[in-house]
Amino acid sequence: MKQKSYEGFINRRSWLKTAISLLGVTGLDGIFQTAIDARIKNESQETPVRTAQGNMNTEDRIESSWLTRQVGFQLAHEQFPVPELVELGIAADQAGFDLLAVSDHFQPWQANEGHSGQAWVTMSAIGQRTKRIRMGTTVTCPTFRYNPGVVAEGFASLSLLYPGRIFLGVGSGEALNEEAAVGSWPKWPERSERLVEAAEIIRKLWGGQQIDHSGKYYKINARLYDPPTKPIPLMMAGNGPKAMYRCGQYADGLITDPKTWKEHKSEFQKGAADAGKDLARMPVFIEQYVVVGDKKDAEEAAEFWRFGPKAWKPYFNIRDPKTIQERADTEIPLDKVTEGWAVGTDPEVHVKILSDLFAAGATGVHIHSGQHDQRRVIEFYGKEVLPRLQNIKAKAA
Repeated sequence: MKQKSYEGFINRRSWLKTAISLLGVTGLDGIFQTAIDARIKNESQETPVRTAQGNMNTEDRIESSWLTRQVGFQLAHEQFPVPELVELGIAADQAGFDLLAVSDHFQPWQANEGHSGQAWVTMSAIGQRTKRIRMGTTVTCPTFRYNPGVVAEGFASLSLLYPGRIFLGVGSGEALNEEAAVGSWPKWPERSERLVEAAEIIRKLWGGQQIDHSGKYYKINARLYDPPTKPIPLMMAGNGPKAMYRCGQYADGLITDPKTWKEHKSEFQKGAADAGKDLARMPVFIEQYVVVGDKKDAEEAAEFWRFGPKAWKPYFNIRDPKTIQERADTEIPLDKVTEGWAVGTDPEVHVKILSDLFAAGATGVHIHSGQHDQRRVIEFYGKEVLPRLQNIKAKAA
């Protein structure tokens, strides 16, 4: 939108210069030139975040299909190798899941998880063998190990391969990824500011125009020659009150967990309201842990995700997965890990927890199971849970 206003202004400049030339008043041309250049320079240096927020999630930013209720499946790169995740993604598509939430890590959270494949590669491979299911990262950190320009390019390319099926989830990162990869791990205020600036850069590049960005943390003078042809939702992760407010201000939508959503939903709403945005057009994706099995199955799964209750206080500041695992083993009991999980083989247990999240405002719920037999989960949901949810949705309509 700003580009159009520049064009109009430049057209007026051309008209004035022509009039001046015809009048022979050449001295005034320099005066007009100086004033015009000053205005353009001032506007180009102005950070457009605040002024752009009101238009960030309009019809041309978020297609309505992203706002319908969707059930997703988490592909955990921490726990499974890429070839297996590709097959699981295909199985989830065939079972009727709506989307795949793909973790994007340089290392696993805990050493015993044992894997850390490249998420974008997995998504591309799955896309080649599916036609329908949507995919996105939960989440990519576009500030240290990934430059925001590279993130914009990567997801634009994925979107061109699979139009309308890609979303980008971004977050401020963890030490096990960023510090481990590049040796940099500043305090949260800087990481949060970097995330906001990175999101601005990504959106500018997706517009397909030459950008000359000189910000607090990044300087990028470039053009994305293959921009996306369809809008890519830019979702932002929030796991505390300040982050939730930031997500409301600067993202197209939110990625969070049930506990954070319950406790800090109002911060997200306030951030969106302060930015002049329509909450009804902002997707909310919530990650829900599930186990298709008994208590023993849940405890076995919990051993791989034991860090969860303290992931954001304080484990995200720890660089080494082995250290995180050792601390989690001694500091967090298993029953605390599985608190809030849907556990059992009764479909209604799973239907209820998802239905409650949708009723609380989620537009997407992606289930995450740490159990070894992922296909059991996919098949159970495909046969027993997803059809029941569809029936509930149909009756409500």
